[in-house]
This record gives sequence, C-alpha cells and structure tokens, in this order.
Amino acid sequence: MDREWNNSQPIYRQLRDRVVAMILDGVLKEGDPLPSVRNVAAEYRINPLTVLKGYQELVDEQLIEKKRGLGMFVSAGARKLLLQGERQKFLAEEWPRIHATIQRLGLTPEELLNSELSHRSKSKTKEES
Repeated sequence: MDREWNNSQPIYRQLRDRVVAMILDGVLKEGDPLPSVRNVAAEYRINPLTVLKGYQELVDEQLIEKKRGLGMFVSAGARKLLLQGERQKFLAEEWPRIHATIQRLGLTPEELLNSELSHRSKSKTKEES
C-alpha cells in the first residue's frame, strides 16, 4: 500500500479504497487475512480508530468478514462483487468524461486500439530488457 495520503478525502476512505484495489488486483484473495488494525496503524502512523473505520466500511459492504479472535479476512465472492460495482461506477461516472474527451479530440476506435497495442508492445520490450 502507498504510504502517502491526500487531502481530497478522509484517510479511512483512502484506506478502504486501497484494500479494494488490492482485492481487484489479486494481491488479496478470498480468504486472505487483512493486516491487523494495530499493524496498519503503526506502519502508516495513523490512529487505530481510523483503520478500524476503514475496515468497518469493508465489513458493511460484505467485502471482508470478522472472525472473532482471528482477525479480518477477505470474504468469498468479494472480488466478483467489487468488479460488478466498480464497473457500474466506471460506466456511470468516468466513462462519460472519457467518451466526451474522445469525441472532442475526434479519436477513432482504430486510433485508440493502435495506441493501446503500441503501449503494450513498448511495455513488453522494456520487461524483456
């Protein structure tokens, strides 16, 4: 997880978003334990109550579950649930802005695909070096 926090939203919300990203990226898988509240608080130098509040949001969203005496774990089906919600959020909030920019710049689907293919081949070349 990134150690920097921004001022655009509360830290507990940023922490929640980071855990969500880790689940979506496959860093945390179903059944994996989350770092303890104490460890996260100490590592990031934030109040344990802030960590707890971020984790509690994930519990409320049924993405993680508490196991008394053991800690918190990624719930079964969490990634699938997140993908569904994040896709809807992207299509409703981000895609309209991206689409408007594409239209404004007059980009064609071919240009977008060629740009992506070019980007991938450059990334692959760098990895092989």
